[in-house]
Amino acid sequence: MLIGGPAHALSTDKQQPIHIEADNVTIDDGRGVAVYRGNVHFKQGSAQLTADEVTVSTADRKQVGKIVAKGAPATFRQRPDNKDQDMRGQALHIEYFANEERVVLETQAQLWQGQNEFAGSRIEYRAGEEVVQAQKAPDDSQRVHVIIQPRPAAPGPDAPPPSNKSAP
Repeated sequence: MLIGGPAHALSTDKQQPIHIEADNVTIDDGRGVAVYRGNVHFKQGSAQLTADEVTVSTADRKQVGKIVAKGAPATFRQRPDNKDQDMRGQALHIEYFANEERVVLETQAQLWQGQNEFAGSRIEYRAGEEVVQAQKAPDDSQRVHVIIQPRPAAPGPDAPPPSNKSAP
């Protein structure tokens, strides 16, 4: 993957409790939908989301199926397994599909891992497949922009071993 190797969300995130803070909430248990408004902070394990409005849908009324966040911008952050840096993103509209481990960022979308960056009108990140797709705006006003930092070179066979001498 262009942004640093496998990047699955922490495998323990789904088993963690969900914590949400907002100025107000409307919960419709019959439809399995909750809408949080006003300075919303969502956290589940390593996953964090901030937005002006967050809609949480539960397909089976037990597990989160889809989360839609809107903000100026809405932001998310999540730690992939076996990584020391978070995957971070922001956009005016973010959709997270829990069962598919898929995040879609739309309108002024940006995605980072470390110093690597994707920017475009729409970015789709499929963690389970290790795929990032970025698209330009339909009117061609915003093309895809990618920054990939070089990886550190692996020591070659002729490289001197690291010094183990201690200073006097």
